[in-house]
Amino acid sequence: MTNKNWHVLVTGGAGYVGSALVPKLIEAGHKVTVLDLYLYGDNVFADLHDNPNLKQIRGDLRDKQEVVKALEGCNAVIHLACISNDPSYDLNPKLAKSINFDAFRPLVLAAKSVGVERFVYASSSSVYGIKRNPEVTEDLPLEPLTDYSKYKALCETILQEEREPGFVTITIRPSTVCGYAPRLRLDLTVNILTNHAINNGKITVFGGKQKRPNIHINDMVNLYLHVMTLPDIQIDGQIFNAGWENFEVGEIAEMVKNVLGRSVKIETTPSDDNRSYHISSEKMQRELGFVPTHTIEDAVRDLEAAFTAGKVPNPMDDPRYFNIRLMQKVDLK
Repeated sequence: MTNKNWHVLVTGGAGYVGSALVPKLIEAGHKVTVLDLYLYGDNVFADLHDNPNLKQIRGDLRDKQEVVKALEGCNAVIHLACISNDPSYDLNPKLAKSINFDAFRPLVLAAKSVGVERFVYASSSSVYGIKRNPEVTEDLPLEPLTDYSKYKALCETILQEEREPGFVTITIRPSTVCGYAPRLRLDLTVNILTNHAINNGKITVFGGKQKRPNIHINDMVNLYLHVMTLPDIQIDGQIFNAGWENFEVGEIAEMVKNVLGRSVKIETTPSDDNRSYHISSEKMQRELGFVPTHTIEDAVRDLEAAFTAGKVPNPMDDPRYFNIRLMQKVDLK
């Protein structure tokens, strides 16, 4: 373990995971620069506005000058920024490719040119496509089904190509994240079902037999924090799945209902979306020594508490909680 305090550039730091990660990085003694378009609101870090260890830059990842400005003084990068999920990507494939793929190598090269020592890339567990293997491990071939996952996989290759002594790289393939964060997404499996159960009294399950790997947002954040404490030799050039629980969507719906302990109607309807993902995170536990501690049930309880406390106004209709609705509204070019 290393007690080094980093200066971390978090791209997309005002997004769902970033909104929970950035305060924790600062709490752990690191300095943070956030590069983000802040499409989902300016006040994600309202409690940290006067904190000298946080620098916020409203800028576009595709703008090389903004990237250079954001990298000033940084010796680590956690790259979260992307047009996230298939529907948002498909809304404008050209735009999404320009952010998710075209801007990637220039970011990596810029990071190397200023002496960044560690680059953490958030890929996706969707890069595997549909696998029949009971345990989907990191050494299986990638068979991405969509452009979103294809370009996630291609960026992994670029990062491996650019890896060199003194520039340590690690790729994380997260599962579907769940639970409450200051910049909340309500378009992810557990969060969707919980929102509808609480605010609509009804859950509609499309299909239901599709498996989804999940990880609680607190565990996702803690994994990134943990990675920053590890010695180079333990992580350099490595790829890790990041998940905890693999359940069918129908099973998750039942879990949500049971946790809430109220009258929630579950309706199942046929679906032509038979994508079924499941992953093994055994390598993460074995080689990084990181074991998640939060469950899907915890995520449901956290969301319920946030709804009850009034932290999520207008949860069924506000575009801020739904990536594709917000993308349609802002018409980003």
